[in-house]
Amino acid sequence: MSTFQLESKAPSGPIETRWERAKFGYKLVNPANKRKYTVIVVGSGLAGASAAATMGELGYNVKCFCFQDSPRRAHSIAAQGGINAAKNYQNDGDSVYRLFYDTVKGGDFRARESNVYRLAQISVDIIDQCVAQGVPFAREYGGILSNRSFGGAQVSRTFYARGQTGQQLLLGAYQALSRQIGAGKVKMYPRTEMLDVILVDGKAKGIVTRDLVTGKIESHMADAVVLGTGGYGNVYYLSTNAKGSNCTAIWRAHRKGALFGNPCYTQIHPTCIPVSGDYQSKLTLMSESLRNDGRIWVPKNPGDKRKPQDIPENERDYYLERKYPSFGNLVPRDVASRNAKYVCDEGRGVGETGLGVYLDFAQSIERLGENVIAERYGNLFEMYERITGDNPYKVPMRIFPAIHYTMGGLWVDYNLQTTIPGLFAIGEANFSDHGANRLGASALMQGLSDGYFVIPYSIGNYLAGVKPGEYSTDSAEAKEAVAQVTQQTKKFLGINGKRTVDSFHRDLGKVMWDACGMSRNRKGLEEAIAAIGKLREEFWQDVRVLGGAEELNQSLEKAGRVADFLELGELMCRDALAREESCGGHFREEHATEDGEAKRDDEHFQYAAAWEYKGANATPEVHKEPLEFEYVHPSQRSYK
Repeated sequence: MSTFQLESKAPSGPIETRWERAKFGYKLVNPANKRKYTVIVVGSGLAGASAAATMGELGYNVKCFCFQDSPRRAHSIAAQGGINAAKNYQNDGDSVYRLFYDTVKGGDFRARESNVYRLAQISVDIIDQCVAQGVPFAREYGGILSNRSFGGAQVSRTFYARGQTGQQLLLGAYQALSRQIGAGKVKMYPRTEMLDVILVDGKAKGIVTRDLVTGKIESHMADAVVLGTGGYGNVYYLSTNAKGSNCTAIWRAHRKGALFGNPCYTQIHPTCIPVSGDYQSKLTLMSESLRNDGRIWVPKNPGDKRKPQDIPENERDYYLERKYPSFGNLVPRDVASRNAKYVCDEGRGVGETGLGVYLDFAQSIERLGENVIAERYGNLFEMYERITGDNPYKVPMRIFPAIHYTMGGLWVDYNLQTTIPGLFAIGEANFSDHGANRLGASALMQGLSDGYFVIPYSIGNYLAGVKPGEYSTDSAEAKEAVAQVTQQTKKFLGINGKRTVDSFHRDLGKVMWDACGMSRNRKGLEEAIAAIGKLREEFWQDVRVLGGAEELNQSLEKAGRVADFLELGELMCRDALAREESCGGHFREEHATEDGEAKRDDEHFQYAAAWEYKGANATPEVHKEPLEFEYVHPSQRSYK
């Protein structure tokens, strides 16, 4: 018998007016009462910083936590390429509806229509907000904001600040956050990691944290909790995520009763610098914006190891342009990534490992001039040369797909509330807007949409029914949660085994990439579930965590995060095994069309999977939210 009744709470009626009608229907907290409420925001990237700043501006008391030394260090700075918005400044046929259509189609019809349409609507307001903050978007000669194309679209709707859009947007949100810190409405807790959620009468009323400098474990209480802690791509060990990015906040919430939505939906980014050796601890993303002016190709003949400049034009295969003439190099990320894998599997990959394809700017430099390319991508070219030693103005870049973004996350309703009352998840921490694949330049869009424009409204609707201040750090629930975290810390330090935390993480990552990475199959997933179970058992018997509890201890930090990754990795494989179809970034080898494209099964799998935690050694239970498509009717995705 299901213990959850999944209700999306999405409004009915014309999709164009759903968000306005939802806002009008929300209960309000009057300005004099807002200062009586306290809200905890965990994470201070684009989603967290914008949410904390906006709620502080509205008058709420906000406590904002991040494990970095400053919100400016959040991983949002790594989103280089741009942010989508349906402004139609280029007059090329864009509209809110077209952005909505492209996003639903790009996600392979596995996202909730109401959420996606709201995202497309709000996109136009985000640009106005950021320009008002002084974000230095690129401009045309006449002064109008410039746009470029991104994968999955045939219009130019991506606003950008050279190759550092995420960084500039984060600085804008950080300035808004700093203003509220100065005004006393937001209290910032840097170098502090959330390790548990505190529930009182089934409602989220606080969190347990560890001070990463002193090791002090304590509770913080509030009327509601918002998680904006990013994605879980580092479950694969090698990913484009910052090394500190982790799943702990959302996983600990999941263990307390928040359902986990679509965990198997992970994005493989097609434009990353290839792996160069076992010593690597992360991968470097080359912005997808490069696909605007770079042409992707491999030699036509397997085993051709000549230098790229020695391979004549008639012996090159521009395979994306050949297979997808309508979109060319700008097909969505899942399509581009799979096709790179196919040509490498055929023995036509480039570089020493054979796991790479060329991204060539020669024709664009010849057509536009090196100075124009430098204006658009100069910092990316410089970064590539520093890492590889190759000058991309002279020779093609080598790229290969890598784990980048996670479309899965905590299941949330239309109001961004999880299945725990009073616990909200925003940005990449939730599952809500992208379906089975995220289009490029939409991560920044979702993070700022949730933070600036959605959660400030929807959290008020919740708080209007809550009496402020009904919590205490002296409560039994708070003390018990602190005791449990303290006990787990002692457990890590007491194992005193022989293996490092990183060695377990590396082993987990290899299992995940091989079995639940760019492609999946039943046999591999079943073997992975068994292998992860054995690895988790060994971890708790043989991991060695150095140092002590009451000090700066990164070994201890990583131990907690890897313990959570080991549980999450198994859930991801279970979700991938249960979904007997291919869709977006989830590619089951048994379910493919004759030409190697994803083959969905709408009759049996047109739903969002929401998994319930049943215990450390128990099989999780899946609940299903049916997905209905009134406006964009599911069809075989075609970019040809």
